Amino acid sequence: MDIHEYQAKEILNNHNIKTLRSILCRNSEEAYKAYQTLSSPVCAVKAQVHAGGRGKAGGVKIAKSADEAKSIAGKMIGTTLVTAQTGKGGKIVRKVLIEEGAEIIKEFYLSLTIDRKTASIAFVLSVEGGMEIEEVSKNTPEKILTVSINRGRGLKSFHILKMFLFLGIERTLYNDFANLANLLYDSFTSEDMSMLEINPLILTGANAFIPLDAKIILDDNASIRHPYFNDFIDEDEEEPLEVKAKSVGLNYIKLDGNVGCMVNGAGLAMATMDTIKEFGAMPANFLDVGGTADAKRVETAFNILLSDKNVKGIFINIFGGIVKCDMVAEGVVAAAKNIGLKLPVVVRLEGTNADIAAKIIESSGMNFIVGESLADGAKKISDIVNG
Repeated sequence: MDIHEYQAKEILNNHNIKTLRSILCRNSEEAYKAYQTLSSPVCAVKAQVHAGGRGKAGGVKIAKSADEAKSIAGKMIGTTLVTAQTGKGGKIVRKVLIEEGAEIIKEFYLSLTIDRKTASIAFVLSVEGGMEIEEVSKNTPEKILTVSINRGRGLKSFHILKMFLFLGIERTLYNDFANLANLLYDSFTSEDMSMLEINPLILTGANAFIPLDAKIILDDNASIRHPYFNDFIDEDEEEPLEVKAKSVGLNYIKLDGNVGCMVNGAGLAMATMDTIKEFGAMPANFLDVGGTADAKRVETAFNILLSDKNVKGIFINIFGGIVKCDMVAEGVVAAAKNIGLKLPVVVRLEGTNADIAAKIIESSGMNFIVGESLADGAKKISDIVNG
């Protein structure tokens, strides 16, 4: 679950991690007043969208007066910001953060993430923070350090010392850096984050370490432990089809392909997507209809798939364990008739009552194509969408 920079900094502040003073604004007049309130010689006007790379794309600008902050915000709000992470469609800027300036002595890169290979939490650091961190990673990987933390044992002083020495910070600042590292680790673990990225982490003229920017991804599977997660949801930043699917309890993620997939079970859905790609087509989505694929649920899923203009054909791949294949088949037929489905549909039903389901599909009068297996169904739909 992505959240905005201002929300990320709110979380950090709650863990006693100091950030620069800032005010969220939704129009140019608010930006004007914010600059006056902050009373800083310079302020940054920062687009609030769920994407990195804002600086390179013109989503972060410096204002040296209230009038300039108003002008920048007025031009920024309502425009579409295209960054390396938004894709070609970009993101509409609906609000900006006005943030006070700071005397920057040095910039670093620091992040925490989950290293699934080692089942650990990883600190990733670089002596070169800022907008070019991707180039640093690509061209000079020796300038990046990864320190793995055993979740059961936690962050230790030797981990912190290793990071501190790598960054080449003045010795007198060790205690300040150690305190920051411990606070960041605590916030990462206690708030169930998947990623915490600070780029840049600045060292100011007052010898203070301050996150100048913060990007946090929260594990929404842990929302039962953190009810406030729901307060951070910004539907304007999410894919509309994903929002619609979530509202009816469907697990749906939009992709860039042309084969609409309707599958029950996350593992089978992933295998289905891989198999479609193996036969030369591209999945348009991940869609797990779960174990209660009744007619209404299937019809809703169909509508979501058909709302994606890139979809040229649909592959229904159901393994009947908890859910019975005949119930799914009835849902598929009813939904197709109600919608007036015109796209080609390949259906593969296997498992409980599969024989009954086959008869329902065959006698439906609909132009369904039957897949005898996962591979057979994936090949058939791939051949169709590829012409």
